[in-house]
Amino acid sequence: MPTNIEREIKLRYRNRREAEVAIATIQKSPHKERRLQDDRLLDLPDGDLRRKRCALRVRVEKFFGGRTTAIVTFKGTPQQDIMKVREEIETTLTDGDTMLQIFEKLGWHVWFRYQKYREEFITTNNVIIALDETPMGIFVELEGAKDAVVQLTKSLGKTSTDYINASYRKLYETDCLEAGRPISDMVFK
Repeated sequence: MPTNIEREIKLRYRNRREAEVAIATIQKSPHKERRLQDDRLLDLPDGDLRRKRCALRVRVEKFFGGRTTAIVTFKGTPQQDIMKVREEIETTLTDGDTMLQIFEKLGWHVWFRYQKYREEFITTNNVIIALDETPMGIFVELEGAKDAVVQLTKSLGKTSTDYINASYRKLYETDCLEAGRPISDMVFK
């Protein structure tokens, strides 16, 4: 079971074209093709994981052409850092929907669902560049070693003041409150 420390930031862009132009200048290779990620966050009825700022996620990835994959991930409490840094343990599944049913039978429940289209690239120094299209806007997520992420951020014309460490849940909650909408699942209509 792979365990590692995830280190990432998000950068916001006005639209997909602006993000594509920014990352076009970076030396990279395709890593994972564009697909729909349908994520569900789970917790026990007492909200223990949320209280600890941890997460249990079941992700179903739907690729164009019909292929699907699934991943279950535990994310630990974020550490104090300029970037989002936390323990991450994950494994692949053959059937995410069945895993959700198992968790529900064990007393877990889905408390938030969110979707995004994601395309990934990898740089020569192993930074994952994820181009995320969400119902609330376009983001580029950078994940890798701290120095490499800092350098790549500069190459994209951004600085540490542009770093977004919030989760998509927190960003969506803020977006809903600012727009006067009720907070619900972040899914494409």
